[in-house]
Amino acid sequence: MSRLLNLLRNETMKIYVRPRTWILVGLLVVLVCTASAFMHKAPEEQAGGLGWQAAVRQSVEAAKQDLEDPGVPDARKRQLRSDIAVGEYSLAHHVPPLQTTMWGGVQSASSLIPLATLFTVIIAGDMVAGEFTWGTIKLLLIRPASRSKILLAKYMATLLFAVALLVILLITALIVNGLLYGFAQAGMPYLKTTAEGAVRESSMLLYILQTYGLKLVELVMVVTLAFMISTVFRSASLAIGLSIFIMFAGQIISFMLLRYSWGKYFLFANTDLTVYLDGQPPAEGMTAGFSVMVLLLYFLVFNVLSWEIFRRRDVAA
Repeated sequence: MSRLLNLLRNETMKIYVRPRTWILVGLLVVLVCTASAFMHKAPEEQAGGLGWQAAVRQSVEAAKQDLEDPGVPDARKRQLRSDIAVGEYSLAHHVPPLQTTMWGGVQSASSLIPLATLFTVIIAGDMVAGEFTWGTIKLLLIRPASRSKILLAKYMATLLFAVALLVILLITALIVNGLLYGFAQAGMPYLKTTAEGAVRESSMLLYILQTYGLKLVELVMVVTLAFMISTVFRSASLAIGLSIFIMFAGQIISFMLLRYSWGKYFLFANTDLTVYLDGQPPAEGMTAGFSVMVLLLYFLVFNVLSWEIFRRRDVAA
């Protein structure tokens, strides 16, 4: 165990000693601040300056009108009824809409998590392939530690970096949006509807942590894929480039494949688990449990392939 911890410390130092790492961290902080300031909209600016109450009333009336349309699909009707119930409860109990508070800004900042994923993919794509690129792989393998421990240390260091980026993003979003909107609504509840249509209050902090936690699952899966690719190729630039391409192309391919029943088994059709928080699965018949099982299968396959490829890799010049 102590040998593994030493390896982990060394791999972590390799990540943070590089100026590139701190440039990526600084860039993430700047982008979070910029995006939060750009999306900021004070409550008094809602509904043409009439306040958030007027904006909610308008939304409720619009939802009721849409609900009267006989051509509206059942799934959309359920969402409209939920929006109406939450809007009316918000007005009756003086709970401002999420998007007019600091929590709305923090939630919106979660849309920047793909940037954290991208930055981690850059690191992951270089973790193993970079050793071959710079010719340091032999120096690494002459150590008394087994190849499996070396690879595990690299993988753990990459995941810790991913978690660190996510924490930095969340803390930055909390501070910036707290300053923009004020911390007065920090204790507000999160409103959601039950299956029977009743509105219930729950912890807003818990909801935000769930959102970021589920996004972390997506981040881990993409990084694990990038790490596997890094073990396959000897060129760090090729591994990073291919990982980034798959990351962005995966979502497009997923959208096209979900038109077919077997498309739900595609990796990127299951990575975003936050859709289940609002009861909106990517395709009919998909559940949170199903997506978790699919992700676990891919996770095992990626790691087994990484271990086997690295264990059998010939490092001779």
